[in-house]
Amino acid sequence: MKAHFTALAAAALLACAPASAAPATPPKPASAAATVESRQINALADEYYESLARFEPVWATENGDSRFNDKLGLSISPTIRNKQFALYRSYLKRLASIPRDRLGSRDQTSHDILKFELDTALRLAAFPEHLIPIDQMVSMPVILANYAGGQGAQPLGTVRDYRAYLARLAQLVPHIDQSITNMREGIRRGVVQPREPMVSALPQFRQLVATKTEDSIFYTPIRNMPASFTAADKRSLRDAYRKAIANKLNPALKRLSTFLEKDYLPKTRSSAGWNALPNGAAWYAARAAAMTTTSLTPAQIHEIGLKEVARIQGEYAVTGPKMGYTGPAAGLPRWVSEQPKFKPFTSEQQVIDVYRELDARVRTKLPALFTLMPKSPLDLRLEPELSRATASDHYTPPAADGSRPGVFWSVVNDPRLYGSTGMVTLYLHEGQPGHHFHIALVQELGLPNFRKFGGNNAFTEGWALYAETLGKEMGLFEKPEDYFGHLNDEMLRAARLVVDTGLHAKGWSRSKAITYFQDTLGYSEAEARAQIERYMVWPGQALGYKIGSLKIMELRKRAQDALGDKFSLPAFHAIVLGEGTLPLAVLEAKVDRWIAQSK
Repeated sequence: MKAHFTALAAAALLACAPASAAPATPPKPASAAATVESRQINALADEYYESLARFEPVWATENGDSRFNDKLGLSISPTIRNKQFALYRSYLKRLASIPRDRLGSRDQTSHDILKFELDTALRLAAFPEHLIPIDQMVSMPVILANYAGGQGAQPLGTVRDYRAYLARLAQLVPHIDQSITNMREGIRRGVVQPREPMVSALPQFRQLVATKTEDSIFYTPIRNMPASFTAADKRSLRDAYRKAIANKLNPALKRLSTFLEKDYLPKTRSSAGWNALPNGAAWYAARAAAMTTTSLTPAQIHEIGLKEVARIQGEYAVTGPKMGYTGPAAGLPRWVSEQPKFKPFTSEQQVIDVYRELDARVRTKLPALFTLMPKSPLDLRLEPELSRATASDHYTPPAADGSRPGVFWSVVNDPRLYGSTGMVTLYLHEGQPGHHFHIALVQELGLPNFRKFGGNNAFTEGWALYAETLGKEMGLFEKPEDYFGHLNDEMLRAARLVVDTGLHAKGWSRSKAITYFQDTLGYSEAEARAQIERYMVWPGQALGYKIGSLKIMELRKRAQDALGDKFSLPAFHAIVLGEGTLPLAVLEAKVDRWIAQSK
């Protein structure tokens, strides 16, 4: 999942934007509490969420809360950042004063999650992540550019929507200038991005600078104004957008592009890993703990990755001959990548049509495995052109008010190179029953807002990777090439454990990591480079997938062994999904209680 923000990222790295009148009805808080302690924990949880949404309003938009669509925030400001963490320390003290043993089950879960998020945020507060606010994967200018077509998380259907987006464009100017200031400070302190990812990022920022206002991507909403807008509204919006882009935004984007090329790139580092930064080893260990919601060390995670790679290669040895491959198991991915029959597409439409056919087939299989399913619909769309070169296939959640469905975004740069073997498992991960079943369902469970709109990487990505394995029970892997696609995607997640910890804890070079991906996954040099450069700038993010999936599979086996004939897979899935996103230790305790009660 390539969400631009996560609850962890917002909680741990970002800071407070000034509050204002909300543009939409606030989401309902937790249900009325029955005891003093329950009222206290729910009031604290709601206050925490409200501050978090104001600290990072784009994160709120991405997660379905539209109340702050006219706010951008300046969360990378050191002053605001310090205020944020001071506030979190006060929340942690208040949380400690609420006796957990006097709370009901759901409130205890809220207590546990809130403590995890605050502890994690404050652990990461020691590290200057605000000094590296831009990379090739995510930056505020590119996020807002991707909203310009009206297909992203920010709606562009009404005059009010247009004015909200325009307000964000105006606020993007000081955000750009703060980013430049931060990066200058980063240069001074030796906290800079590695060179190669920033070389990859530079064309994005050059492309954002328009030669004339009407050609700017940020002018796209004006070119696409609904016919229902009045002539006066159209004229007013056209003038306002033209003025904001020509006088403020385009000059700021040019400043940023010039700064990155002339000042920042020469000062980027030749090293690949986070351990090359000041206090980088501790920084990476903190990120690994945050992203996996465990106490596993980078060394332990590296060993888990090596074992999983070896196990999956054993599966390759069985699957390869069924596909006509007779070479060594480790060479299967490369062989598959070289077979023209597994790249049958000539157009983007053909790709999306296959996904839609698969979507219809999966819908018939889900009732046998799930009793708890989201009501929100799922849509399938192609990734916008601006971000295709560096994007990964991803899911965006539905709007809480039902105005936007959940969306699986498919990235097709060249349909002739789009492989068919991984399409089944990719759909299961990003669509149903992967991210859509988890993230859309979270919005429908009546949870406190910080749980409804928040989350953590290990559960979110762990569930989606676990959901891929259900393709076998749905009969979707009957073709050996589709089962290979599942194995290869699982191998990607296992190999990520190896290269992420290799880069950031063991001193691996970029070239060593790229070669490992080519040898292990059969990737081309370009495909491997794009993946490795992602891990270089998002240390730890890729660890949650496999660690979370392994934990869910471990808990399922534990329940099956303990319950025997009493075990129900739909019931297990309801237990895992029924309280939203949980740190893995909280999930494990919940499943153990269910096992004991089921006996």
